[in-house]
Amino acid sequence: MGMTETLDMFQREWYRLSGEGKLSAVDIGTVPDIYLRNQQLGDQLRDMSAEMARQAEVANKAKSTWDRFRKERDFHKMHHKRVVQEKNKLIVDLKRLKNHYANFEPMLQMMRAKYETAMKEKMLMKLERDRLASAVGGLEAQLRQLEAGRPAEDPGDEAKASAKPKPRGAKLPPDARENPFLEREMEAPALQRFAQAKQVTAHSAAVSSIAVHPTRPIIATAGDDALWKMWSLDAGELIMSGDGHKGWLSGVDFAPGGRELATGAEDGTVKIWDFARSRCAATLVEHTQAVWGVAYMSDCAEFVASCSMDHTAKLWDLTVGRCRQTFRGHVDSVNSVCFQPYANHVATASGDKTVSLWDCRSGLCAQTFYGHKNAVNSVSFAKQGDKMCSTDADGTVRVWDVRKVMERVCITTGRHPCTAASFDPSGKSIAVACDDAVVRCYDESGASLTQLAGHSDAVQCVVFVGAGEMLVTGSSDCTFRTWK
Repeated sequence: MGMTETLDMFQREWYRLSGEGKLSAVDIGTVPDIYLRNQQLGDQLRDMSAEMARQAEVANKAKSTWDRFRKERDFHKMHHKRVVQEKNKLIVDLKRLKNHYANFEPMLQMMRAKYETAMKEKMLMKLERDRLASAVGGLEAQLRQLEAGRPAEDPGDEAKASAKPKPRGAKLPPDARENPFLEREMEAPALQRFAQAKQVTAHSAAVSSIAVHPTRPIIATAGDDALWKMWSLDAGELIMSGDGHKGWLSGVDFAPGGRELATGAEDGTVKIWDFARSRCAATLVEHTQAVWGVAYMSDCAEFVASCSMDHTAKLWDLTVGRCRQTFRGHVDSVNSVCFQPYANHVATASGDKTVSLWDCRSGLCAQTFYGHKNAVNSVSFAKQGDKMCSTDADGTVRVWDVRKVMERVCITTGRHPCTAASFDPSGKSIAVACDDAVVRCYDESGASLTQLAGHSDAVQCVVFVGAGEMLVTGSSDCTFRTWK
């Protein structure tokens, strides 16, 4: 066409606008296909729509989560306000109770002082009464001697002589009597070889206590079914059964001669059963709460001790059927009681974590043994009388030297409570009944000898028979078992 300047003009204007940045990359690049461009834009639009839908779903979930959190926040805020109100109310109540208690504290101190004064006066009166009684007895003896030496008798004296004096009760044995087991050397039983010999279903409820007859192969069991029973160890047969208590039985013990049996029960009574007359010979009723244990004096059938949930232990004179002494001093339930062999001392174990030794003549506490960190469940003496062992709810057994008033050995049996323990006749081994249905045996140094497993529930009592050739255990599974 001959228009040469047109192309030059276009190129100059093109490069000028390109250099100034007034042309986009799309305009100066390859001329795009409009259909391909539309397809790409459509794909981008779909992707953006899907992404927007996903983001909208996430936003909805976040909104619902926020609503839930807001509701929980409001709930916890209301709960916090209520707790704060209750806390403030409890603080006010505590302050009021502290003020109320502070008003009573002087009165309590005064009452405690009066109680201690009254107990001291009572003890002094008892001692004075005993002294006067002995003086009166001496004067009466002198009077009888003088009357016997007179040549003529006054008719009034005959009437006085015919009058029966009121019973004053039995006399306690002398303190300085010999213990035949103290110097006797005996071999410890081979507990490692013991195995179960017999199993007897004794009661319809838990067996709570077992006592061994002093001369015959017979045992007595007490159960939570309010019955006591006598069994032959040789054949495992029932000999005798008795009832009369109004609740579960917790303690049983034979008299030294084996002619009587004492039982203690939930109804707060101690009953004495006479085998010769086949009936209850006496019912002792001075305890105000459940009786946990009973024990006869080792060499005197006229005295029996009992312990109770009413924080006391009592010494009973069976010749007159009344309480001879009341041992007060524990501040919690007295769970176990036993006499020191051939001595006028009785030991008690209490829920206040202490073991106490009491003088039967004065009723005073001779010694208190400290060391347990939980309620003491049982206490028992070795036949030699020089040591005793106690068990507690922490699974600890402590052996005490009575003469030195010190702890000999501390044995940890495990995490289960120990319910009872018994020395073998030699005093060199201890069998411990545990709440995990196992009987654990230890020597006098605390070393483990063996474990006797067979019961299906907690073992409540354990006792050696004869010279230690047999062990009898009672359990909450309603059975007693013999081990040889």
